[in-house]
This record gives sequence, structure tokens and C-alpha cells, in this order.
Amino acid sequence: MLVLKWIGVGVLILLVTIAVLFVRRALVTRAGGIIRLSVRVSTLLDGRGWSPGFGRFVGDELRCYRMFSFALRPKRVLSRRGLGVDLRRLPEGQERLIMPADWIILRCTNRHAPVEIAMAESTVTGFLSWLEAVPPGAASPRLAVHDWPAA
Repeated sequence: MLVLKWIGVGVLILLVTIAVLFVRRALVTRAGGIIRLSVRVSTLLDGRGWSPGFGRFVGDELRCYRMFSFALRPKRVLSRRGLGVDLRRLPEGQERLIMPADWIILRCTNRHAPVEIAMAESTVTGFLSWLEAVPPGAASPRLAVHDWPAA
């Protein structure tokens, strides 16, 4: 009887853990603008260190959340200002085993440190559009200012 009691407690803990993960995901994704991505958190081993998750666009920020985490806060926040794409490449070596076939890896420069982001090829276009988009009336530091002669 004692064994059944402990099995019941274990199942209850497992169900509560799963429920918390789903509630967390629902809270984070409620506003839309969500993309699937992986962020490289460690470069110690070649092809390793990728953390699967999802990103949420909030104004001028891309907030990256880990898929398997209890945290309500993002693991990494990338600001559109100061973020640029240096390199676009296909997964290589062991990366091909952990990522879907149509994913692209972007090596970006950030104000703090370089970061690698992997996402679906169809998502890359939207990400690059968001990166280059500027609110009306604002000047983008990436765009050159031209003095046009008066006509």
C-alpha cells in the first residue's frame, strides 16, 4: 500500500510539472508574434550548445525563451538597435542532426556579444524584415542619409 501511495505522489508531481510548463508557455505566447528558434548558448564544442525555444517580438526586442524552462522571463533579449547579421549558413556536422533540414543559422553581432540564432528558412525573411524595419518618423542607424538636391 505504501508503494502505491508513493507512485501516486510521483504521478501527481509529474502532472503538476507538465501543467506548469504548459501554463508558462500559454502566458508567454498569448500576445502572438512567436517564432520557433534555437539560440547557441555555448561554443565550447563544435556544433553543440544549442538551446531550442521560441522567440517573441515585442517592439524593438526579440525575447528568446527556452522551450524546457519554468522561467517566465526570457533567457536572452536582443534589441533591434545594435543587432546586425554577419553570416548566414546551413547547419554543419552535428548541427544537422539536431535541427530540421530547412533551418538556417544566422551569426549576429550584438552590443554585448556575438550570438548565433537558428530558425526556419521561411522565418529568416521575416526576421530580417523586422531587423530592418523602422517605426514611422524614426531614423535607422543602418540607413545612409542622403542630401538630395532641391528640384
